[in-house]
This record gives sequence, C-alpha cells and structure tokens, in this order.
Amino acid sequence: MPSMMKDSFGRKVTGLRIALTPRCNLNCIYCHHEGEANPRGEISDEMVVSVARAAAHLGVRSLKFTGGEPLLRPGLAKLISRMPQELDLSLTTNGIFLAKLAEPLAQAGLDRVNVSLDSLRPEIYREITGCWEGDMEKVLAGIDAAQAAGLEPIKLNVVVLKENEAEIGNLIDFSRDRGLILQLIQLMDLHRSGISGDIDAIERDLASRADRVRTREMHRRKKYFLDGAEVEVVRPMDNTEFCANCTRLRVTSDGKIKPCLLRSDNLVEIGTCDCEKIIELLQEANSRREPYFGKERLPALRSAMMADCPRH
Repeated sequence: MPSMMKDSFGRKVTGLRIALTPRCNLNCIYCHHEGEANPRGEISDEMVVSVARAAAHLGVRSLKFTGGEPLLRPGLAKLISRMPQELDLSLTTNGIFLAKLAEPLAQAGLDRVNVSLDSLRPEIYREITGCWEGDMEKVLAGIDAAQAAGLEPIKLNVVVLKENEAEIGNLIDFSRDRGLILQLIQLMDLHRSGISGDIDAIERDLASRADRVRTREMHRRKKYFLDGAEVEVVRPMDNTEFCANCTRLRVTSDGKIKPCLLRSDNLVEIGTCDCEKIIELLQEANSRREPYFGKERLPALRSAMMADCPRH
C-alpha cells in the first residue's frame, strides 16, 4: 500500500473531491460553487480517470464527485465504473435526478451519497433553492431510491439558514425515521449576507440533549447522538481546528487541482491525462497546502477570502 501524502504541516491527504461540472439545475442562495469563480470548459472523462488512478497511487482512499450537480454529467455510471477499485466512491447531489440514477450508479460501483435537503417545507425549499414546484418530492423519492440501491450511509446535508433554523428538530426526526445521518453545515457567509442561522444556539441545544458526543478525526467535527439520531455539525468558518485537520485536495470542473476551497491563487493546472505526470502535479499541489484559518492570520485571511470568493 502506498504511503499517504503529507503537507509541510503534517496533514495527510486521504480524500479527493472532483467537480464533474459547473452546471446545476438549482440556484441555491448559499452556493459557493466549490470555490470556482470562472470555470472554463469541463474536465474530460479521461482526465478524471487518470486523476483518480494517480490519487490512488499516492494513497488517497476516498473520492467524492461534486459539481455543480454531478448527476447532470452524461455517462456518469460508465465513468464511475472506470474508477480504481481501492477507492471509496461517494457523490454529493441535490437529489432531484437521483430516483432514476441511484440503481445504475450503485451497479457501476458508487458506494454512497450525500443529498442536500435544506427544508421539509415546499415553500421554504423553493425559496432557498430557486427550484420548481414538486422538486422537493423528487428529492424524497431520490433518497428512497438510494436506500433501495444500497447507497448508504446516506448523509443529509443541511446548510443552517435563518429560513430553516426553526426546522432543525423536524429534520432530526426525519433523519432518524429514515435512517439518515444529518449534517448541519455552517454557512460560509463570506460577504455578510445576513442569511446564516444561529448554529451556536443549535449546537448548544444538541449538546444539552445528546445521549453521547463523539469527535471525528476529520476536521474535529462533533457528532451528536440523540435517541437514535446521528447529527454531525460542520463548522468551517474561522475554525483553526477545521483547517488543521483537513485531509482533502480538490479538482475543479475545468481541470485544476485546488489545494484549498477558499483560495484561488495556488491552483495547479493539470493539462494532461498522463498518470505519471498527474502524480507529480498532485504532489506539487500538496506542497502548496496550508491551513487557511490560522490563529495568527485570521484577520488577513478573511480579507483575502472576501476577495477570492465569487459573489452570487
């Protein structure tokens, strides 16, 4: 088994996220576009396969497909079937097209999915996502299809907003009843939009009611267990622990290696499908990794982040 890459801060790289397309059928009010400002073109299947093989050679063991909306990618099942067998394959999706694709994706080798569902109230869901009436029901059908296809454990991604913070209790009950893991995600409110919910109050309530609490190694995330429900809280903002425990590299939808979600000044252009060359490029990108939020750098980093992140 190859040794895992480590950066100069001693952080291992165990995971890779590949954005398969910048396109999406929704227009969520909180979307950060995977840190992509102006993507040009769309990464080819051959490049995706070569990057995956190179990453596996370097000890990466988990690969997540993202977007945009990755289910908009033509021939997705065939692409997944070409991934190295040693990789754990997951996908994050808004779930609208999942009902039809869950079974073929599972047969192709996909292991599990994350599904975004920010509200159980159709009118609030439409307000947050800009979707059409009836799309929320498609997401629910997609979750059912994913479970039937064995794409588990399914994580339900919920960005905590003012619009949905009153629903957190209902979302916990929904996740418990469906056997899902609920991920409550702090909004990356880079431009002070004022739409973020009070995740501090929500986490205090979780801590007061939890049967037990576990801290995951990845990003030092806390997971709360409440009467059969699993609730994980993801807090990236101004979080030195989050950055100090980062284990990821990213590949943009137009074929660049991105060492950090919040920076665009240290990208590595791939520009080849040669696996040996991509191994070198991944190592180069790894050498550019550093914690974005560091205790001594927070004020300057926040200013840089505001400049780097695309506005909606």
